[in-house]
Amino acid sequence: MFRFLSFLFLALPLNQALASGWGKSGGKKRRGWVFLDGPIMARFLDGMDTGHISIILRIFSAMAVITVLEIRRPGGDERRGVLGLTTTRGDRLFISLLGAAYIFLAWLGLMGQPLWWPVAISIGWMVFCFWKV
Repeated sequence: MFRFLSFLFLALPLNQALASGWGKSGGKKRRGWVFLDGPIMARFLDGMDTGHISIILRIFSAMAVITVLEIRRPGGDERRGVLGLTTTRGDRLFISLLGAAYIFLAWLGLMGQPLWWPVAISIGWMVFCFWKV
């Protein structure tokens, strides 16, 4: 009796889900790039657009610039800023990116759209971080 009830409660909903198309979500989608044909990468890239990719590339390029500066002048350019912290270039990059994220979240929570003002505020925050922090 227990096996029959477990069959009813487990196998029948699974069969219904597969019949409604849940099993087809992992199908291959051609995106033009060979290494992005797998089901995991296809689902990952469904939410990505040019804005997301642009932000990710800009963050990685900023990290590359910081890396090149660190190779050219090692030591991280440590200094003590207005916050009373001893920071390096990487610390200032991290503080500026974290601050920009909070600026955008606060703006969206309080004002909504358009997002041109938080872009300007974030650029100002970045300049402040690299100049005074």
